[in-house]
Amino acid sequence: MLWAHVLTSLVANGISLAVVVLIAVAMGFRSGASVLGWLAVVGILALVTLALTWLAVIPGLLARTMDGASAFAYPLIFLPFVSSAFVPTATMPGPVRWFAENQPMTSVVNAVRGLLAGQPVGTDLLVALAWCVGVLVVAYVAAMVVYRRRIR
Repeated sequence: MLWAHVLTSLVANGISLAVVVLIAVAMGFRSGASVLGWLAVVGILALVTLALTWLAVIPGLLARTMDGASAFAYPLIFLPFVSSAFVPTATMPGPVRWFAENQPMTSVVNAVRGLLAGQPVGTDLLVALAWCVGVLVVAYVAAMVVYRRRIR
């Protein structure tokens, strides 16, 4: 039952990403990525979505109301804004730069940007994958513990 909700979220987010890419292409976006690069982008975005979905399952199981569960997403929404998504981290003030350079979205953004540009991604791809897999494993285990306690 829980997996069905997670897969539904993954499919819905996949459709949203496809719409965004189609609109970007219609507006003139062109990528220098190979087919393998595009597959890597799809894979990493699917992994990010899966990790964040399992992370969101935890407050969904713990919250007493829908509003309480929804409030959990607010801090996650700000992660891309404090990453390299909009400005280079080198232009950020010290503490903000340190946080931006050491949080998962920066490596994900850098890896996706490099892959779509057909440029070398260096260690960003490995760091992004490590963050995603780490968050996914911890969130999955925690969600299953909470779920088993709730159904007792």
